[in-house]
Order: sequence, then C-alpha cells, then structure tokens
Amino acid sequence: MEIQDNQHLYNDADIERAARCLKAMSHPLRLKILCVLGTEAISVQDIVEKVGTSQSNISQHLAILREKDILNFKKDANRVFYYIDDPRMLKLIEMMREIFCNQC
Repeated sequence: MEIQDNQHLYNDADIERAARCLKAMSHPLRLKILCVLGTEAISVQDIVEKVGTSQSNISQHLAILREKDILNFKKDANRVFYYIDDPRMLKLIEMMREIFCNQC
C-alpha cells in the first residue's frame, strides 16, 4: 500500500525496511559500532579495540547488522573489514552525530 501526502510517496516496503534498520541500530553497542565505522572499512580487531568489548560480543553484533543489510564486509587474507555501503545509512549516522553527540 502506498500513501501519498503533498510531497512524499510512502511505500510499505520502505517503511518496513526503515523499521528493521532502526530496530537493529537501537542497541547502544551496535550504534557505537556504526559510529566507529563511519565512512571507513575497519577490521574486526580494530572495532574491538575502539569499542572496548570482547571479539565474540562484537562479532555477534556485526552479524546482526550484516543480516539487516546495514553493513557489508570484505576479506583481506585472514582479516575481515566491515563498512557501511549505503549512503542513506551514512547520512543517518551523520545526522545522529550532529544531533546527539556533543563532542563529535
């Protein structure tokens, strides 16, 4: 079903995707991971060091973000690098930084 107002056309599939993404991002650790990544591709070990928790914990949260199509990854030898490849997601994270982060 599509709903149209004066300027926008809303599609149910888009609304559902947005809700899934926002739900996945709502966990504080996952949000911190996304803020750490920003526009960079960062290895799991570097994410662990920057976020400050165990690798197994980070891996679980990375899997959730990957499953929701928020993150993508690439392998280089024995290292895995995660990155945000959706420009809309990058824009959302930047907007959240501007609104909620006092020292960003």
